[in-house]
Amino acid sequence: MKIKEILKKTEHRPWVLPTGNWKYYQEWNNAVFLHWQVDINELKKFVPDDLVIDLFEGKAWVSLVAFTMEKIRPRNLPSFSPVSDFDEINIRTYVKYNNKTGVYFLSIEGGTKISCQVAKSLSELPYRHSTIRREKNYYCSENSSFKDRLELRYQVGPTVSEKTKLDKWLTERYALFQDTDASINEFEIHHIEWPTFKIEFKSIDVKYPRFDKLLSSTPNLSHYSTGVEVVAWDKKKYKKLAPTQAIAH
Repeated sequence: MKIKEILKKTEHRPWVLPTGNWKYYQEWNNAVFLHWQVDINELKKFVPDDLVIDLFEGKAWVSLVAFTMEKIRPRNLPSFSPVSDFDEINIRTYVKYNNKTGVYFLSIEGGTKISCQVAKSLSELPYRHSTIRREKNYYCSENSSFKDRLELRYQVGPTVSEKTKLDKWLTERYALFQDTDASINEFEIHHIEWPTFKIEFKSIDVKYPRFDKLLSSTPNLSHYSTGVEVVAWDKKKYKKLAPTQAIAH
């Protein structure tokens, strides 16, 4: 789909497109979504005070998304596959900031060292390298430094003909908020609505010791998507508030 056509499809968005030119293009392909309902007090340990945890019917959620990043490039340059194509896993939760709903990454792993270095340098997102192997209906990642491991064997099922409110709440997010030592960075994105499919797991092994009270090998909900083409705007930086202000915010 041409980028002009993507930018015309906005009826599914919760707010209007950002002003100004987008800065990056990328594709998030063949995505496996695992979702867990979690204890909000446990989740608060991992989310900066400046961000408000977003809830669905009073419940907090964390998701793991394992996919393949492809064709990432700046607006006026071509993609370069040794850097722009790599497997990625992110663990995210759902937050509010600046009157917008979005996601906050607890963890981001990339399967190519140089891609992680470039992405971390440009975006300030907390990318780290893991050994990732992907085959048809199989996804495996290991990180010895963090003692993290993910192994999924699955079969993709039929399309989800009618998404629930929770399906959309978990997948249709058009902003990302991430913290640095001094700021909260806001990234706005746009894509068409995720095409989603049912997924059946032959086996799931999820071991992230840091998040052992949030994640298990039995998610509450799961999805598969063939992917979306994404445009992203440059980050906006907001100075962090003092802890007392953050609570009020």
